[in-house]
Amino acid sequence: MLRRSALALAAAASLFATPAAFAADTIKVGVLHSLSGTMAISETVLKDTVLMAIDEINAKGGLLGKKLEPVVVDPASNWPLFAEKAKQLISQDKVAVVFGCWTSVSRKSVLPVFEQTNSLLFYPVQYEGEELSKNVFYTGAAPNQQAIPAVEYLMSKDGGGAKRFVLLGTDYVYPRTTNKILRAFLKSKGIPEADIMEDYTPFGHADYQSIIAKIKKFAAEGKKTAVISTINGDSNVPFYKELGNQGLKATDVPVVAFSVGEEELRGVDTKPLQGHLAAWNYFMSIKAPANDAFIKKWSDYAKAKGIAGHKDKPLTNDPMEATYIGINMWAQAVTKAKSTDTDKVIAAMAGQTFTAPSGITSKMDEKNHHLHKSVFIGEVKADGQFNVVWKTPGPVKAQPWSPYIPENKGKKDEPTK
Repeated sequence: MLRRSALALAAAASLFATPAAFAADTIKVGVLHSLSGTMAISETVLKDTVLMAIDEINAKGGLLGKKLEPVVVDPASNWPLFAEKAKQLISQDKVAVVFGCWTSVSRKSVLPVFEQTNSLLFYPVQYEGEELSKNVFYTGAAPNQQAIPAVEYLMSKDGGGAKRFVLLGTDYVYPRTTNKILRAFLKSKGIPEADIMEDYTPFGHADYQSIIAKIKKFAAEGKKTAVISTINGDSNVPFYKELGNQGLKATDVPVVAFSVGEEELRGVDTKPLQGHLAAWNYFMSIKAPANDAFIKKWSDYAKAKGIAGHKDKPLTNDPMEATYIGINMWAQAVTKAKSTDTDKVIAAMAGQTFTAPSGITSKMDEKNHHLHKSVFIGEVKADGQFNVVWKTPGPVKAQPWSPYIPENKGKKDEPTK
């Protein structure tokens, strides 16, 4: 009788355990991007990029004989919530890897979680450098792969020969640290403090009337002036609208942006903004068979899934490309390692290559967890796309520790343990 009861209980338990058993047959992948709040304008599409790549990998048979199962959370542009959601993904949902974050403050928030649990984060956005973690792969640009080349271009004859600079950003770690690096760089090029103006606005700031007026006044003092914008999120829309309202043309004061791409310009009348610049490692307008294929994949996916905005006007951008490279390199590393174990995947990531949508082969550095990336500078066109006006001859190796900051002297180009 007892044996029959035990068998019955075991059978019942197996019925209730079925979902968990199915879950064990998948590899869970965490997606940690803001789907609401001030950063949703930029981050939501990265969530969809991860889901598209997962669908592609699953259509080819998955990894290690298992399908990938996305686990999507919304940290809602709330920096402490990023850490809580990261803990949830790792400890409760048992994900093998996380793709996520945009702002450096969100990445700084989650960093201790990934290091303490020895878990993996793929971070897909340009950033200020000054960080090198064993548990993060940085697929966006370091300062020498975006910010420094952009300023060098502005100072060149082709870029207008700027002699005065406005460093304008959102008030958090990425703009402030990037501008610290750029101030030191400009000083090394003989630009005096009097010819550098620096200003910051909070996340979600919407009134740029007085700031644009200040820039116009600063630029009227004689020397050729350029604006370097590290404004992030939905504040870019009112900023660019005010540029147009006050007639601040690129021929007078060019603006080069590090966080504005095709997606951020979607809601802006770009006709008055023609000639203003952005520096990235990818533009949708790049002519390459790999890019044609990427755009078609995204367009088909966006239409099939009814993705807001993109089902009618599909756009691609740099962080989407960096996300797509990251998840595909991770999949290659898992296949090579025959495991999703963090340390085995980290070892297998070294030297991974992938033909990027830009048409250029991206390589993960053997030591510093950063991609070797080509740099492009593009001018805004009337249709909201970019015309590439300058590019590096080939991929540039990242410098996580800026040589323009004295305290970086002697720091090693390899992750902390």
